[in-house]
Amino acid sequence: MFSLSADFLAVIQTFVPLFSSSVWPYAQELLLGAILAPGKRTVTSILRVLGCSGGRNFQKFHRVLNRTVWSAREASRLLLGLLVETFAPRGALVFGLDDTIERRWGRRIKARGIYRDAARSSKSVTNKTSGLRWLSVQLLATVPWAQRLWALPFLTVLAPSRRYYQKRGRAPKTLTDCARQVLAQVRRWLPHRVLIFVADTSYAVLELLAFAQRLGVTLITPLRLDAALFAPAPARTGKLGRPRKKGRRLPSLAARLKNKKTPWQRLRIDWYGRGPTWVAVATGTAVWYHSGLVPVPIRWVLVRSPHGEFQTRALLCTDLSKSAKEIVELYSHRWQVEVTFEEVRAHLGVETQRQWNDRAIARTTPTLFGLFSLVTVLAHQLHRRSPGMLKARGAAWYDKARVTFSDALACVRRELWRNFPLSVPKQDSHKTTTAVINHFAGLLCYAQ
Repeated sequence: MFSLSADFLAVIQTFVPLFSSSVWPYAQELLLGAILAPGKRTVTSILRVLGCSGGRNFQKFHRVLNRTVWSAREASRLLLGLLVETFAPRGALVFGLDDTIERRWGRRIKARGIYRDAARSSKSVTNKTSGLRWLSVQLLATVPWAQRLWALPFLTVLAPSRRYYQKRGRAPKTLTDCARQVLAQVRRWLPHRVLIFVADTSYAVLELLAFAQRLGVTLITPLRLDAALFAPAPARTGKLGRPRKKGRRLPSLAARLKNKKTPWQRLRIDWYGRGPTWVAVATGTAVWYHSGLVPVPIRWVLVRSPHGEFQTRALLCTDLSKSAKEIVELYSHRWQVEVTFEEVRAHLGVETQRQWNDRAIARTTPTLFGLFSLVTVLAHQLHRRSPGMLKARGAAWYDKARVTFSDALACVRRELWRNFPLSVPKQDSHKTTTAVINHFAGLLCYAQ
């Protein structure tokens, strides 16, 4: 249906090996239709935007999601390779690791659970919602034409509820178990690169930190102020008995905050979207230990605002050679993961799908998350072709300086619509037919 340009075609054809020759045309149309469709991202809405509402083979598009044999994990590997080649060909790779809830209802959705709705809850009020929990891994890379760091999803896995496993008589897989699997998967895909993961408090778990160190990746998370910290175990002097796991008990971070002798250093860093901000940091190394668990050597960092602009935080890093400034700046990049979660809901229709088939559910949401990264790569191709093509959409009442994802999506859509077959060419002229005008008018009238 679309006569794609050479640069777009090179990106889209990255995923050709995933499908058979008979399935690929339908998968490609679903992919392009998901980019073009406004509002809901159901298969029917995609077919309507492509002008295929009168086709009798609509069931073949549904089968791409619920029956056809193809690997979503392999698609994640191909997308990661595309992102690394485009935005981070050299140096250490930084990833954001976080989970989000896709609000869904329906008795047939087996993996559905009841979770705390972080967006609608506060410290005093807890709201819960029905939905699916997804663990997302996103590459944190600077997008040149956006002049800022973006979080680009490439691997999104389902983390079912505890009830899902109980009904099947299986031991529940915790969020930590899922995180351990995705860390190992990314390391397997990128065996020769330096990998750094930043995550929130849910992943500050001793078992996960110890696994990350054995795997050779760096993990940065918040740390409890009352965590039990110890000095390294002293050298063994005798041959009898088990070797010691820890040394003497060190003051807690809460005690260091109150101690006036704690050495503080002033730094100017980009803190959580505030821009360059003055902060005071204190740092040191210790062994975090809990009875019955593996001791983990960490570098801890206390971060506080000299003017009380934000709450004091404690961070940890499994790489003891990292400086306090590096750790704080890397952790502050984690906020872009939350921005991406909001963007995929606002512009790519996450939470508007209506599949209840297990396989379709496991494929649709990760595809929509990956669509965010794919659109970014396509927009980058347009920028390379014509640097002035990507522009921020401003107005007299809104002076928008930087390009956002909505601008990139609009630019990619414009390029796709430009290659949409509006009419059959006759000699040197192109005539827009009434059917095409009615098609676009319908899209505008039913846009949500």
